[in-house]
Amino acid sequence: MARRAGAETYPARLRKSAHRVRTTLRRSGVDYFRGDGSDWIALAALLLTIPAITCGTLLNPVWCSPTVLVLPIVAGGLLLRPASLLGLYATAAAALIVESLWLGPYEDGPARVTPGTVLTVAACGFLGLILAQFRARVGVPWRRGGTMLFDLRERIRVQSALPRLPQGWHREMALRPAGGQSFSGDFVVAARTNGGRTLEAVLTDVSGKGMDAGSRALLLSGAFGGLLGSLPPHGFLPAANGYLLRQDWDEGFATSIHLVLDLESGDYELLSAGHPPALQLHAGSGQWEEMAAEGPLLGVYDGAEFDAVKGHLAPGDVLMLFTDGLVEASDRDIAEGIDRLTGEADRYVTTGFEGAAWHLIEACAKDVNDDRALLLLSRRS
Repeated sequence: MARRAGAETYPARLRKSAHRVRTTLRRSGVDYFRGDGSDWIALAALLLTIPAITCGTLLNPVWCSPTVLVLPIVAGGLLLRPASLLGLYATAAAALIVESLWLGPYEDGPARVTPGTVLTVAACGFLGLILAQFRARVGVPWRRGGTMLFDLRERIRVQSALPRLPQGWHREMALRPAGGQSFSGDFVVAARTNGGRTLEAVLTDVSGKGMDAGSRALLLSGAFGGLLGSLPPHGFLPAANGYLLRQDWDEGFATSIHLVLDLESGDYELLSAGHPPALQLHAGSGQWEEMAAEGPLLGVYDGAEFDAVKGHLAPGDVLMLFTDGLVEASDRDIAEGIDRLTGEADRYVTTGFEGAAWHLIEACAKDVNDDRALLLLSRRS
């Protein structure tokens, strides 16, 4: 009976051990991919390169100079944690000592370990240690930093996507950050509410530009996306204003324009928080009209009130919402920028406005050092 119990428990123990091994390996792989795992693989690889470099220097110091040791030191500063980095530095220092003893005094020739070589290796090591300590304090490993920035950019882009509209409507959005960067302080959140009959779109311009405003734009786009559709249209901007005030940012204001469009009748309302006016093209007259709503900036003071302006989009009409970077620059005021924008937009009246948003930014504000965004809606004839 004892032997039978042992025979029965041994496979169970074996299965449990195999399960623990699989779980440990899987957890280690996930941690390493996320940047939380051990850096012993990178440390071992770099430690092996130092003897190889040392051998090359001892055999042929002209082609493999002692300063080549900065290569694993720089790589270690990007890949290793501070504790592992100190071990790599100790190995590199030992390699320099061996090279200096083997090659002789530096007065005997240029391919020697000179004081300049030591200073160069030490300076690279110091900079690498500072970089490693910064990464350790922030908690973002080098191999994941670029992925996180890419994810940040993609989240802003996805949150700015416009919903599909019913037949008879066309919508497009174009966004160009300042200075060719990947991050912008301008963003759009949009949703179809009221059973899909109403389109609500909010175009916001956060103070600052480029990467300085990118993190705040991501936070606000998520918050505004949650508020949109959860509140009555006239309650959105007051709620957004209160949210910005609670953040208590040093540079925490923003401009915003809120469009509430009935997709069946074409009637709409615009509410603005210090934002440039919208532009409507009336197909019957071929004239552009400024639709300017009144309201203070978001995040300035509590209890702000926002007055709506009403309009109607007839078949063939076009409505454009944009940020000030598209129409305002240091060498021109906003009125001149609006005239230029409407003049360029007139070229698309006869051919339709397919793809017009991006081309309008290129034509009106290609080289402006400010974030630019344009939201275009048209009702087909």
